[in-house]
Amino acid sequence: MSATNAFETSLLALIFNGSAIADIAENDTSSPATNLYVSLHTGDPGETGAQNTTEATYTSYARVAVARNSGGWTVSGNNASNTAATNFPACTGGSNTITHFGIGLSSSGAGTLLFKGALNSSLAVSNGITPSFAIGDIDVNAD
Repeated sequence: MSATNAFETSLLALIFNGSAIADIAENDTSSPATNLYVSLHTGDPGETGAQNTTEATYTSYARVAVARNSGGWTVSGNNASNTAATNFPACTGGSNTITHFGIGLSSSGAGTLLFKGALNSSLAVSNGITPSFAIGDIDVNAD
């Protein structure tokens, strides 16, 4: 069994844009999440991983907040993607080889990891390197 295309689009719009699904789900009206946090990982965090599972550790690394609305994410069909470039802090020490990214609910700590994916090719991060995703490079597909 699979979800319909219409429901896939509605589900992504709920998560990434805070748009209600009529008669099923609403964006929490008391204190809805205003951002989702993109993280970098040195390995696959897995299906049971948290946001900090295999997370990057280079000096100055921090997750990047992306607004949970149409200014942060474009939802079209069964795909959600970043509306603007997503730039991480430049490495000021240490090094990592980044192989995966994640999208979660917390700015730091374990946090709930909602989505994760592999990069098309690994990224070696060392002093002076600024990891970045161009517009539309972060893709989440519901299918």
